[in-house]
Amino acid sequence: MPKKKKVKKVKKIKPKKKLKKLLKTVEKKSKIDTAPKKQTSPNQDEKPEIKKIKKQATEKRQYNVKDFVVYPKHGVGKITAVEKANIGQIEIQFYKIFIDKEKLTLTVPINQQSNLRPISSINQINKCISILKTKPKVKRTMWSRRAQEYDQKINSGKIYELAEVVKDLNKNTDIIADQSYSERQLFEKAYDRLKSEFEAVLKTSPEEVQKKMDKALGRNKNLLEA
Repeated sequence: MPKKKKVKKVKKIKPKKKLKKLLKTVEKKSKIDTAPKKQTSPNQDEKPEIKKIKKQATEKRQYNVKDFVVYPKHGVGKITAVEKANIGQIEIQFYKIFIDKEKLTLTVPINQQSNLRPISSINQINKCISILKTKPKVKRTMWSRRAQEYDQKINSGKIYELAEVVKDLNKNTDIIADQSYSERQLFEKAYDRLKSEFEAVLKTSPEEVQKKMDKALGRNKNLLEA
C-alpha cells in the first residue's frame, strides 16, 4: 500500500497590533462621515456679544461769581458775572471772565466750558515748586521747534507743563544778553502765568509769590530785589 503524504497546515497570519489600531480608526472615521449631520436653524446660530458703550461724562461743574478759573490761552481769570441771553429763540447762559493780566473780559457759554478748569490745589502748587527745583532739560533740536513746543505747553492750561517751561527756560540770571529775545518772551509769559495761579491759590502778595518761585529756581539776589 502506498504511503499517504502528509499535508502541511498553512498557518494563518495574524495582523499586527498596529494594523488593528489603524483599521479601527478607519472604521470610526467612516461612521462619522456617513452619519447624518444635524441641520442648524438660523435661530440656533451663536449670537454675537453686544458690548455696552460707556456714555460720555457730562459737564456738571458749576462756577460761581468771584471764583478763579483758568482759560488755557489766557491764564487765570475771575468770574465777574453769570448772565443769560436769547440767541435765535434759544436761551444761553454764560460766564463773564475777567483776565487781569491782559485786561480782557471773556464770554464763555456754560455748555462749552470744557476749555475752563478750576485753579490748582495747594498740593499741585507744591509739586510745581519741586519741578522748578529740578535741573532744566537741554534739548539739541532747533530753537524754532523748541519754541513751538514751549508755546503749546504754555497754552495747554496744564500747570505742570507750565512749570516745566519756566524751569527749562530759566537762566538763573537777570542779564538780557544771556537769552535771545524770543526765549526771554516765552520765559516771561510762562513765568507770569504760573505766578498768577500761585497768587490765586496761596492768596498772598505778588512779591511773596515771586520770592517763593525765584528761590525754587535759584535765581540770583539782584533778580529777587528787582
